[in-house]
Amino acid sequence: MPGDINKQSEAKVGQGGRPVSNGGGMPFAERINIISTDEPWQWLARGWADLRRARWISILYGLIFVALGYAVTIGLYQLQLHHLIWPFATGFVLVAPVFAVGIYELSHRMQQGRPITLSDALMAWRRNPGRIFGAGLAMTFFLIMWIRSAALIYVLNFPYEMLTIQTLLNQTFFSQQGLVFLCVGTVIGAVFAVTAFLLSAVSLPMMVGEQADFLPAILVSVFAVARNPKAMLLWAVIIISVTALGMATAMIGLAVTLPLIGHATWHAYQALVRPPPSNPQ
Repeated sequence: MPGDINKQSEAKVGQGGRPVSNGGGMPFAERINIISTDEPWQWLARGWADLRRARWISILYGLIFVALGYAVTIGLYQLQLHHLIWPFATGFVLVAPVFAVGIYELSHRMQQGRPITLSDALMAWRRNPGRIFGAGLAMTFFLIMWIRSAALIYVLNFPYEMLTIQTLLNQTFFSQQGLVFLCVGTVIGAVFAVTAFLLSAVSLPMMVGEQADFLPAILVSVFAVARNPKAMLLWAVIIISVTALGMATAMIGLAVTLPLIGHATWHAYQALVRPPPSNPQ
């Protein structure tokens, strides 16, 4: 009977007793769990537990990218490209999922009860090099497009001017022209950020955890977000807030916040995506 079929469909549950999305014909719908808005906080708590277990391995890994951030900032300052410092800093969010591949590997190994080393994190890309490299190129493309867009917005709002950092801040926050610059840049940046989040919410952990192909991992990521909009919106806000906290400490805090979000993202993947039948975890 149609009613009975619908009830059976709604009764499907995944790992941990979570309901499985019927997906309405979406690709890979049978692999996507429906989660509550409480779960992102649980991912953060589990990420913190993993960070405490990994201790200095995760923090040293994070420090590598803090040093990279300082190198880029100093380089832009020396080249007097002050207007690109903030776009590069915010653009970090676009490529952070690729940087965090080593953190996913650490959580994966700890989940399996295996020992971990800094070398395991640094060599995590070797688990699925072609697909991870492809994801890295895609995220780098988004970063380049964002930087080019930010530079164009700057030129349109401040033509024929090369502003110092102090003058740029004054013009941005205390002039009508600057507020237009800020609003347009924020809207365009948000479009890039949302797109990157859709594509990378669980795709990189999938590539590490089950050596998933590039396109299936991307599709699962997009539909996992689409089927859990409230929970994933909360998760995006948590990611932005924790990352902003790391940025606010002159980027030094990213040595902790990047690994924390990386470990938590591994648990987000575990909660959202059911393992394939041929590759149980």
